Amino acid sequence: MKKIIYIITLMLTIFTISACSNSNESTIQVIATSIPHGEILEFARPYLKEKGYDLEIIITSDYYFPNPAVAAGDADANFFQHVPFLSKYNTENPNAQLSIAAYIHIEPIGLYSKSITSLASIPQGATILLSNSVSDHGRALNLLQSAGLITLSSTFDILSTTQNFNEVITSNPKQLVLRTDVAPDFLISAYNSNEADLYIINSNYALEGGLNPLEDSIFIESTENNPYVNIVAALESKLESAKIKALIEVLSLPAVKAFIESQYEGSVIPA
Repeated sequence: MKKIIYIITLMLTIFTISACSNSNESTIQVIATSIPHGEILEFARPYLKEKGYDLEIIITSDYYFPNPAVAAGDADANFFQHVPFLSKYNTENPNAQLSIAAYIHIEPIGLYSKSITSLASIPQGATILLSNSVSDHGRALNLLQSAGLITLSSTFDILSTTQNFNEVITSNPKQLVLRTDVAPDFLISAYNSNEADLYIINSNYALEGGLNPLEDSIFIESTENNPYVNIVAALESKLESAKIKALIEVLSLPAVKAFIESQYEGSVIPA
């Protein structure tokens, strides 16, 4: 069933982008996930209008389509990913790379549970569900170490996309079981279905699922020196275009930063 839903979502995204691909130079097309990216763009829309641009926001829940779509010229930019995710994409796609146009915000990941209310009450052998996005595995492990649940080796690299859990975890006193078999956008569904004891969920999906990261998580990561900044990405050849410059100027406005702070109350933080 999950595979069918994914295919349908991907086809709808392709159809939407195809339908929008004939826009003119006064239209800026941005592929984004719904919350908070789409909401931030909606807030920015009138400011772009003042600069003479219409904004087309192409909403998707798929993480693996927006980069190839922008690389192919089917949209001007995307706004959905953090820096390590783009770095991994660029490494795997040397002939279709994208560049960072701007650093916008940070979405802290948190540890959630329907039945466990504190770190101290986590039982022996509890199962923790992570996403299957390898660019988030180092981040998830670092979260668990920060929570005092595991210890990581001195050679641990938070940005590595080839984490070997058995090698980097040097101490696991509660014998926690880590699962990585769910796509990021299905973590909330797994949470609602009680598929594990604990879940590591990014704030954008937590917000989409009706959770308040600051109130509903039992532990949340620090945003200090956090390398997982969410970005706007575009082709390098378009970074100096009038459209991308206008988009970045607007998303960098104090008003946009103030909106992020007031709208998400610390669940999403301006970069």
